[in-house]
Amino acid sequence: MSVVRRKFGDDYQAVVAAPSHRKRQRFVDKNGRCNVQHGNLGSENSRYLSDLFTTLVDLKWRWNLLIFLLTYTVAWLVMASMWWGIAYLRGDLDIHQSPGSGHNPCVANVYNFPSAFLFFIETEATIGYGHRYITERCPEGIVLFLFQSLLGSVVDAFLIGCMFIKMSQPKKRAETLMFSRAAVISQRDGKLCLMFRVGNLRNSHMVSAQIRCKLIKSRQTPEGEFLPLDQCELDVGFGTGADQLFLVSPLTICHEISDKSPFFALSQRSLRSEQFEIVVILEGIVETTGMTCQARTSYTEDEVLWGHRFLPVMSLEDGFFRVDYSQFHGTFEVSTPPYSVKEQEENLALPSPLNTPTGSHRSRREKISSLDCLEFFEEKSSHLPIKFQKICSGKGDIQRVYASFHSWGISQSPPRGALEMVYSK
Repeated sequence: MSVVRRKFGDDYQAVVAAPSHRKRQRFVDKNGRCNVQHGNLGSENSRYLSDLFTTLVDLKWRWNLLIFLLTYTVAWLVMASMWWGIAYLRGDLDIHQSPGSGHNPCVANVYNFPSAFLFFIETEATIGYGHRYITERCPEGIVLFLFQSLLGSVVDAFLIGCMFIKMSQPKKRAETLMFSRAAVISQRDGKLCLMFRVGNLRNSHMVSAQIRCKLIKSRQTPEGEFLPLDQCELDVGFGTGADQLFLVSPLTICHEISDKSPFFALSQRSLRSEQFEIVVILEGIVETTGMTCQARTSYTEDEVLWGHRFLPVMSLEDGFFRVDYSQFHGTFEVSTPPYSVKEQEENLALPSPLNTPTGSHRSRREKISSLDCLEFFEEKSSHLPIKFQKICSGKGDIQRVYASFHSWGISQSPPRGALEMVYSK
C-alpha cells in the first residue's frame, strides 16, 4: 500500500512494508519481550528462594495478588487460632455461659473463635473498638501481643513493599517509547547507512538516554566452531557521542556501514538470502520518578528496506514545532546503489584507462582500443588526399602515427610541428 503525500513542498511516496509470508522465530519480539526460557535447572531452583523479594517482584500480577491474599489470610487465621487457644486453655470460653464466676479472662469478651478473630483484626489494624482488650493478669497474652506486632510489621513491610515496587516499575513507561516498524538502508552524507527511528510520546523527558544495537546472527568460526545467536555490536555513534540522545522529538539513529561494520559485504541481492536480527536497546532515566527505564525492539532481515528513507515528521507551526506521528513509520524510495560497500570500494580500486601508463603495462582493454584505432586509420586512409596516402602507405607508418598521437595523451593537443615531424619520417 502506498500513499502519496505532500510534505515540505516535495512529493514523497509513503511505503508501508508488506507483511512477510515467511515466519521465523525471533530472539526479541517487537514489544521487547525476550523469547528465552530456562529449563532443566535441577537443584539451581533453590537460588530463586535466596532472593525471594526479587522473585516475587518478577512474578506476574495474578501470582502476586494470590500470594498477597493467601499470606494475609493464613497469618490472620493462625494468629486468631493462637488467641483462641489461649482463651481455651485458660477457660475463658466458659465465662460467657457463667458470667458470675469471678474468673479474670486473658482477653475480655472473647468467648469463641469469631470473637478471637475480631480481636486479632482490631489489634492488627489498630482499630481498638474498646469492647475487647487484654487484661494485665495474662502474661502469655502480652507475649503473644508483642509477637503479633513484630510479625505483622514484617509481613506488611515485605508484601506492601513488594507491591509498591512492582507498581512503580517503569516497564509501562517503555510503552510510550516508539520504534519504527522497519529499518532502512540508504545513503547519508555520501555513505551507505542503516537507519531506524525512535520517538517519545510523553512530554516528560528521558534523562541520559542512550541507545545500543546488537546484531544477532549465527556463524561458524574458521576453526569449525558453530556459534548460535552470536552477538555483535553495531556502532551507532559511540565514539562521537551520537548514541547519547536528547529525545524531545523523533530521532533517526544511523549506523554507518564501513569496513568495520558486519554489514560491510551486505548488498541488496544478498539481503534477500541473509538471516539475522538487529536488537535495539534504549535506556534512560524517567524524569518524573528517577528510575531507570529500558525499551527494546528488534528488526529481522525482512524488516530492513533497501533504498528507502523515512518521511519527515517535523513541521514549524505558529510559535512551536509540531510532530506528525502519522508519518512516523512511513518511508519513501530513494536512489541507492544496490552494491555493498565492499563491492563499491573494489570498483573504485580498479585501474582507470586514463591513468594507466603506456607500454607493456597497458590493460587489455587499452590494447583492444589501440587495435580498433589502427583499423580505423587503415579504413579511412583510402579516403584521404593522395599526399597523405603516400605518407601513410604502409601499415608501419600508420602504427607510427598512432603511437605518436597516443604518447601525447587524449587530453593534450599535439605540439606545433608534430604532424610535419611524423610526415617527414
